[in-house]
Amino acid sequence: MRLIKLAVISAVLFGGLLFLISLLLPSKAIVERSGVIDAPMSTVYAQLNDLSKWPAWNPWATNETAQDKQFSNPATGQGAYFTWHGIQHEDRITGKVSIEESHPDKGIKYKMTFNAMRPVDAFFEIKPAADGKATAIMWRLETHLGYWPWWKLRGFLADRLTGPQLEAGLTQLKTICETEK
Repeated sequence: MRLIKLAVISAVLFGGLLFLISLLLPSKAIVERSGVIDAPMSTVYAQLNDLSKWPAWNPWATNETAQDKQFSNPATGQGAYFTWHGIQHEDRITGKVSIEESHPDKGIKYKMTFNAMRPVDAFFEIKPAADGKATAIMWRLETHLGYWPWWKLRGFLADRLTGPQLEAGLTQLKTICETEK
C-alpha cells in the first residue's frame, strides 16, 4: 500500500513539475527560412499567389501528401483556398490553405490547418535582393500553442521537424522560378 501511495504522489509531483516547466516555454512556435531567388519579384509572386501552382514546390501540397486536392475558383489572390485529403504513414490527413492577404510588392499571408492540429499562420515575404535583380524571400510559420505542456513541448521541436521541409520547398520554388524567368 505504501508503495502505491508513493507512486501516485510521485506521478502527481512529476506532472506538476512538468506543467511548471512548460510555463517557461514560449506559447508560440516560429519556424523561418529564407533565401534569394535569381528571378524577378513578379515571377516569384506569381508562384506564391496561385495555389494551383503549389503542388510543384510546396512540400505539403505534393501528390505524395495530398492525393485529392480541391482548389477554389479562382485559385489566386486573397480569399483563394485549397483543401486536400490523403494518406500519410497509414494515417488519413486533411488540410486547408487559405490566402488571407496578397500584395505583389510584399508577398502573401495565409492560414494552414492540418487534421486536429492548431492552425498555422504563415507568410511569404518577398522584396528585391541587394543586387536589384533577384528576389529575397522569407517563409515563416507561426503556431499559437496555448498553455498545455504537451503542445509547448511539441513547439520546442518545431524548427527541427518543419525546417527541412521549408528548405526543400524553397529549393524547389527557386528552381521553378529561375527556370521561368
